[in-house]
Amino acid sequence: MNYKALITVTLRPSVLDPAGTAVRDALIQMDYAASSVRIGKYIELELAASSDTEAKEHISKICDRLLANPVIETYRFDVIPLEHP
Repeated sequence: MNYKALITVTLRPSVLDPAGTAVRDALIQMDYAASSVRIGKYIELELAASSDTEAKEHISKICDRLLANPVIETYRFDVIPLEHP
């Protein structure tokens, strides 16, 4: 079965986010009351797996090994089964 993974990777809360700070400061200058901004990345990928559990295991390994730096980033994901055409 094919699955779609929706992955969000963000910096750990303890890691400074200079890009987020720059966006927050720009928003404040534009008269928006932004108290905090964190910048991350969003990834969608499709993969084949025999079950939901296997798909989640594969996505977790992909995130750990390629998409996120586990020292400074965290990730979360949703896995959605794709309908057969």
